[in-house]
Amino acid sequence: MSFLEAVRLALGMIRAQKLKSFFSAVGAFVGVTFLIGVISIVNGMDRYMREDFAGKLFGVNTFSLTYRPFVQTRELTIEERRELRRRPRMREEDFEAVRARLEGQAIVANESQDQVFVYYGGRRSRNVTARGVTDTWFRIRNVGIANGRAFSPQEVQLGANVAVIGNDLATRFFPSVNPIGHTIRVGNDDFRIIGVAEVQGRLFGESQDKFVIAPYTSAIKKYVNPHKIVDRIIVKTADLASMDAAREEVRSLMRSRRHLRPNQSDNFHFETSDDVLNFWGQIARAMYIGGGGLMIISLVVGGIIIMNIMLMAVAERTREIGIRKALGARRRDILRQFLVEAATLSTLGAALGIVTGIGLAKLADALTPLPASVSAGSIMVGILLGIGVGVVFGVYPASRAARLDPIAALRFE
Repeated sequence: MSFLEAVRLALGMIRAQKLKSFFSAVGAFVGVTFLIGVISIVNGMDRYMREDFAGKLFGVNTFSLTYRPFVQTRELTIEERRELRRRPRMREEDFEAVRARLEGQAIVANESQDQVFVYYGGRRSRNVTARGVTDTWFRIRNVGIANGRAFSPQEVQLGANVAVIGNDLATRFFPSVNPIGHTIRVGNDDFRIIGVAEVQGRLFGESQDKFVIAPYTSAIKKYVNPHKIVDRIIVKTADLASMDAAREEVRSLMRSRRHLRPNQSDNFHFETSDDVLNFWGQIARAMYIGGGGLMIISLVVGGIIIMNIMLMAVAERTREIGIRKALGARRRDILRQFLVEAATLSTLGAALGIVTGIGLAKLADALTPLPASVSAGSIMVGILLGIGVGVVFGVYPASRAARLDPIAALRFE
């Protein structure tokens, strides 16, 4: 019997026994749906974290100096929490010292931020991110200006109340006019708009364009941090090697400024995109393991169902097997027929699981902040798993059918 003939017979049997075939395919269907859905979401999240999230938050060849970690990758003890609270904050004097030490080697900026109310023309926008930064911040964070300009070093030095706003504020307050030159109120202080930033997009469904940026020396400092305090000092270098060298220089400088002895640990923290990506890697591994476990359980249960139903089919078709053998069918023909039937059942279930998994991934991408990316590799794995489950769990029923004695099979009622 040829392979195509075996497939034709298998499809005919599936059509004749629709209910049994449905239950046989359920296990492979559920398992492959989990496989496609989980892999698609995790792959999409992985690309999103590496290309968008980490890039926008930290930048390439960039590190931030803070007084404690922004990303916590494990549960801290009470003593560790107390130690973090005791750490001194970053100060403007630290920023000036780092900038002087790395002059000519790197671009250095500082940044402080908090949520504020912004007013214009009797209207108000709440939960606006206010940032007090240096003029170099725009180059480090790759924030372009769509309209107008960024503030200059001289305006930073003078503490001018000038501001660059995000697209959300420009759209809300100035839907039909050019915002450049208009004055908005941040808290109780007026700021003249000199620029509108390019659209930054969204992160996890949250807009990144609802902000106002002003020189850290301007009145914005009253709303983002205590006097002379900055949230972070940001350093950007030309390449990874020079970033590592600059980080060691800054570490040496800060330990000297804080009079730390050789046996004392750093009371400051360096953040890079690796911190976020390592944290995400732990989450991704947990998702792969959890999703893989559910998939394996579903496939095993589905395989057991296929095996039981195929054993029932062998019992019901004993006389048919005897007739086929009496007409010259060899043992391998019977074995092939039942193996192909089991593999066809599980492959059909896997195909439906692939379609459903892709649909769930697209639905998650459209309705939630979670991105999803369906890979050709996961589809191929789903098909191979479908075939594999049918073959592995169909071997025993197929071999049992092939070993039937034709005389005893013909006598079976």
